[in-house]
Amino acid sequence: MFARRHPILFSLLLVCAICAVMIISVAALFFLGKGDSAFEFGEKVGVVEINGVIADPKPVILQLKRFRKNNDVKAIVLRIDSPGGGVGPSQEIYEEVKKTTRLKKVVASMGAIAASGGYYVGAAADHIMANPGTITGSIGVVMEFANAQELFKKIGVSAVVIKSGDYKDTGSPLRKMTPEERRLLEGFVGNVHQQFVTAVAEGRKMSEETVRTIADGRIFSGQQAHKLGLLDSLGNMEDAIALAAKLGGIKGEPSVVYAEKKKFSFLEFILGSKLAGTLDRITSAALHSGYIYMPSRGADNG
Repeated sequence: MFARRHPILFSLLLVCAICAVMIISVAALFFLGKGDSAFEFGEKVGVVEINGVIADPKPVILQLKRFRKNNDVKAIVLRIDSPGGGVGPSQEIYEEVKKTTRLKKVVASMGAIAASGGYYVGAAADHIMANPGTITGSIGVVMEFANAQELFKKIGVSAVVIKSGDYKDTGSPLRKMTPEERRLLEGFVGNVHQQFVTAVAEGRKMSEETVRTIADGRIFSGQQAHKLGLLDSLGNMEDAIALAAKLGGIKGEPSVVYAEKKKFSFLEFILGSKLAGTLDRITSAALHSGYIYMPSRGADNG
């Protein structure tokens, strides 16, 4: 009866209902496909994942804190697939891993790449494991700046800079860097590099002199890094989980619980992971312009 009296309204309601069912179905398939190991019983190994450029340490820090407080989680695997990132964020995660090792065993599992900042965060773990071909190392710091002065001259563009101090516009693309500015920045980079060396030496229980001999930004395969003492063993993710369970005193097959992911974005699901990943890389690069170097070109911590 309602459909006959209000055919347009009925059609709109029907379309809305169909759309709602489709959205709910897609979301349900997404979440059910992931599975929620948090509902599994028994002693657990928690897995915290670090993927991509290290820019925002908050999610990883919160995940580590949750696992520390969860009595069912006996050990943690820090799964790293990262070329590095900002100095500050890497140091924040490093310190949080150190806090966690005082209460629970942490095994760093390196995937395709764990270089520079990616290695930095794993250096605080009780045990570091990587694949033989994992790209790792790249212990170093880099800053880079563009100089467009000659280009601006050709197109007839000039700039006026008003600054409160001699060094306030250091690194400006509008002019050449002065020798004093270069010395100042080299001192800054050298100081941060020393912090990196100290952190690796402390985490790996190596002398700073030994670390410094290989802390020139070069990358290593997992096999090479193992021989140099930067890793404890070679193995994949499953090996890391098994080792973490053993170190945590878990008998038998452990349950594996992954840290809670960010909230599901239907728009991101529609756009696809590749586009989302590309956007993430673009925005991350913008946030750290002049401080990030991808490992295929050199070091990338800071």
